[in-house]
Amino acid sequence: MATPLRDPAPTLDTVAERAGVSRATASRVLSGDPRVSDRAREAVRTAAAELSYVPRQAARSLATSRSDALAFVVAESGEKFFADPFFAGVLRGAQVAAAERRRQLLFVVVSSDDDRARLEEYAAGGHVDGAMFLSVHGDDPLPGRVHRLGVPVVLAGRPPSRRASFPFVSPDNFTGGRLAAQALLARGCRTPATITGPRDMTATSDRFAGFRAELTEQGVELPGSRVVEGDFTIGGGYRTMRELLATGEKLDGLFAANDLTAVGALRALRERGLRVPDDVAVVGFDDVPIAVDSDPPLTTVRQPLEAMGRQMARMLIDLADGGQATSVTLDVALVPRDSA
Repeated sequence: MATPLRDPAPTLDTVAERAGVSRATASRVLSGDPRVSDRAREAVRTAAAELSYVPRQAARSLATSRSDALAFVVAESGEKFFADPFFAGVLRGAQVAAAERRRQLLFVVVSSDDDRARLEEYAAGGHVDGAMFLSVHGDDPLPGRVHRLGVPVVLAGRPPSRRASFPFVSPDNFTGGRLAAQALLARGCRTPATITGPRDMTATSDRFAGFRAELTEQGVELPGSRVVEGDFTIGGGYRTMRELLATGEKLDGLFAANDLTAVGALRALRERGLRVPDDVAVVGFDDVPIAVDSDPPLTTVRQPLEAMGRQMARMLIDLADGGQATSVTLDVALVPRDSA
């Protein structure tokens, strides 16, 4: 008995013919390129659905030397990544933007030399078209090494001067620091303290610079004894708040460099029997969900986490497609709640 002949699999050419557009236009629509008309996009998608056309990803990758995958790289331990909702917020935005342009997002935690080596090998193998880096500390060479492999790189946050050529997306951390100071001053605070983030991160230095600048302009001193370095964690906020209280200085306000730090500080203040905000007003930074659920709800500086992720992914895709990218600084805003 003869085997029935199968209809040939639909090709990009047959989709283009059915849609009444050129092959190049059909390719742009199916690759998620926004530079097509709504009419053409609808016609191509309808034709592809009617023909049950599925792009042959492996063949396309070989022909274009592209993987259509982006790496979302967090330069922290896995434990820290999963404990800090900041990363999840940025990841959500990046995933949405990648999906819009039909790209896959690969999540990578880099916390050791072995992790760095594996990522370099993976990038060198052509498995990613670009890499976005979050939580880069100091002069970490990894973004530069990946870039030298011909892989576009975008950073979250203003880079140190040595990597000034890398495009980045950052909240306006300096203005955020000013807003935190203004909130404490409006409460009548005159002896505020601050728990910073790690000193080898530009987010830390920019937030601290804005905070100190606003206090100085308003004639309020911030001696070094009221400045301690934290690590952006709840446990770090608890420990460093205890250090501040142990100095014996009279504190009436606190700017914590992120919300997790602020939550840890609130715990230390409660243990000491201090009321928030009556005895010590507290302001955080990020506006992640825990800020609303803290006791009391946290006054904080909101940074647009999902917008940051979307911008980073779009910039990276543009670079991977041979385009240009311009660094972006996103607005922040004070969110008043009960802690200040």
